[in-house]
Amino acid sequence: MKTIKYIAIATAFFLGSCSKYLDVVPDNTLKLEDIFNIKVEAYNALAKVYSYLPNDDQTHVTSWSLGDEWLGRLDLNTNTGNLRAIRIMRGLQSQTSPQLGLWSGTEGGKPLYQGIRQCEVFLANIDKVRDMTDGEKAEWKAQVKFLKGYFAFLLIQRYGPIVLPTGLASPTSTPEELFLNRSKVDDCFNYVLNLMNEAIPNLTERVSSNNLGQIDQVAAKAIKARVLVFRASPFFNGNREYFGDFMDSDGQPFFPQAEDKEKWKAAIDALNESITLCEANGLGLYHFAKEPFIYDRPAFTANPERMQTLYDLRMLIVDPWNKELVWGNSNLNYYNQGELAHSSNIRLPEGYGDGVVNEPSYSWQWMGATYQMAERYYTENGLPIDEDLTYDFSNKYEIIKTPASSESSYTHWNGYMQPNTETIKLYMNREPRFYANLGITAGYWRAHTVRINTMFYGNSHGGYNSSQHTTDFFATGIGTQKMVHPESQSGAWQRTIKFPYPIIRMADLYLMKAEALNEYSGPSTEVYTLLDRVRERAGIPSVEKAWSDASLAKTVNKHRTKEGLRDIILQERGIEFAFEGIHFWDMMRHKRATSAFSMPIWGWNHTGTTGTSFFVLDVKQERRFTIRDCLWPIDLNEMNTNGKLIQNPGW
Repeated sequence: MKTIKYIAIATAFFLGSCSKYLDVVPDNTLKLEDIFNIKVEAYNALAKVYSYLPNDDQTHVTSWSLGDEWLGRLDLNTNTGNLRAIRIMRGLQSQTSPQLGLWSGTEGGKPLYQGIRQCEVFLANIDKVRDMTDGEKAEWKAQVKFLKGYFAFLLIQRYGPIVLPTGLASPTSTPEELFLNRSKVDDCFNYVLNLMNEAIPNLTERVSSNNLGQIDQVAAKAIKARVLVFRASPFFNGNREYFGDFMDSDGQPFFPQAEDKEKWKAAIDALNESITLCEANGLGLYHFAKEPFIYDRPAFTANPERMQTLYDLRMLIVDPWNKELVWGNSNLNYYNQGELAHSSNIRLPEGYGDGVVNEPSYSWQWMGATYQMAERYYTENGLPIDEDLTYDFSNKYEIIKTPASSESSYTHWNGYMQPNTETIKLYMNREPRFYANLGITAGYWRAHTVRINTMFYGNSHGGYNSSQHTTDFFATGIGTQKMVHPESQSGAWQRTIKFPYPIIRMADLYLMKAEALNEYSGPSTEVYTLLDRVRERAGIPSVEKAWSDASLAKTVNKHRTKEGLRDIILQERGIEFAFEGIHFWDMMRHKRATSAFSMPIWGWNHTGTTGTSFFVLDVKQERRFTIRDCLWPIDLNEMNTNGKLIQNPGW
């Protein structure tokens, strides 16, 4: 397996001023010009810039648990240090201590204005380095310039109008130079895009294996396309409904009040350019091309096509640096066991493999999937479960048994579901991503180098155990194995398999292009073809086949209208990028977040020891997400420091 490369965190930290940065040097003899004197020191400064990328791999500070996909057991109590994104979804955001605050780095958030300031220090001093060529300096400056724009984009995502940096402050800076107004949203996007456009020509087209995780043209053009999709989306493009009265100090609206359809055309152009460059560099949709694990080889022999699809999907995220990954966050702490991969992995049950039974380290067994996710995935026919006329929706909770291994019908389920085992109808006849991503009753969990027969009932494999791990359990009775490498084990960091968490991958580019084309000119063969690339890899029928068949689709030909196809694209994205921190922002972009995320989180009765007592839906957590929550509050301390700041509506 390819060794994961990552940029080392610099030992010196720039904490708001040059003097503080220098204070961490042991004898206080190192000056700023010394840091940019030789290449090795400058590389530490470059690494420091990268260190401001959000830690979305870390369970308690990840933004990936925004939305309605994840639920963690520890967030069921009132511990304010846990699962900060889910606290936001519970309506616990505040301006006195903003959760995951990127404006000033509060409550688990990275201080991105500090990161932008670090970028400016780097750009002002890199030319002083003696042992670097002009070409090397230009390439490093391009990386930092791009990251400066990317940090600003992350701020726009959360805050809307931001304060645009004007350069480094000096001891002679006046209050007018130090305390600035927030800029209009369109000006903020232009600032980001200008930085990215300036950076891209000087970036390496594709970095070498020694520099994986650093920005190159392939990654930069993909992120630029994402920025343009956000700019074109209804939340930022003519959002009079939410922000018609959100004005700057001159009485002008922060948000553009009229929709500009041509912003979608700009996004399409950028997506075309990005996809062309990615494919020219060998990127595309991932397919598993290695030998299957020993425990699955009989299933591969009996059920080859469906098992290949399952492996394509099961290994997609965890196979490091595969061809689908356009840009990944490789800045991982090898010794830390706080990753989503570890908090979502089940403990190794007794009787399996050579691991440490019930060892909690690196297998927390409590970050699981919501019931909403169990319903979101398609049926085998590639339709939502309430749209498939052949799916027994009204009896979805009925307890049944899977086919026995001796029955011919079991061939279809070989490697997907355990034979002759109790489950419910909801878990049958679903698309392959359902079985690859979730941990379910009567399914399989591939981890700890073995294939575990999961039930999730109390005192069963993957389930709540009152005597051994009363605090480590999946509160909904549904697991998430998408982020768990099948060879990851417990007990020590050396037994875990690390992989870069995706920031953007090829499927996202294809589906963003499908969305942009539909928004700009409506349904077309090209849109269907882009969707079908992802659907084919997922093992489900084409859009046309699924939605035009009156014997299958309840809303026949829904894909023929822009509005209907928009729903289809967004659900496709919600499934394909489940648990990857994408769905929340999709709902935000399309102004659907308040309706989508204000419903309670449901799950099974995790203490139930039989199907009858387990498959009982309970409200696990109340949620509240209002228009106010769509823009995050600026820290009250910042508001008190800069009197020119106007707080976001409702805060």
